Amino acid sequence: MIVRNPVSQAEFSPSKMGKVSLCGGDHLYVGLNCFEPGQQHQAHVHTDQDKMYVVLQGRGEATVGEQVSLVEAGDVILARAGVSHAMRNPGPERLVVLVVFSPPPKS
Repeated sequence: MIVRNPVSQAEFSPSKMGKVSLCGGDHLYVGLNCFEPGQQHQAHVHTDQDKMYVVLQGRGEATVGEQVSLVEAGDVILARAGVSHAMRNPGPERLVVLVVFSPPPKS
């Protein structure tokens, strides 16, 4: 499967982070997390999944374990299974992040 211009498929919500599924298989899932300014994905842990973020558009603040860093388009963030992670959009622009899980989330 080829996904062209994933940013064009971003969906935003004024009340919470938007989520878009792009593609997936038996061993991998790819989607988008879409943040309006001020929105965040609270710190959480996936006990049996590695999660990778790739910033496609905008700037944000990524937290992985104790590390907190400002990130921008082109940056890659990896949260290994069992490690707390979060993403926040401090604004003023929208933030679009490609999200890759392995193994894919269970339905």
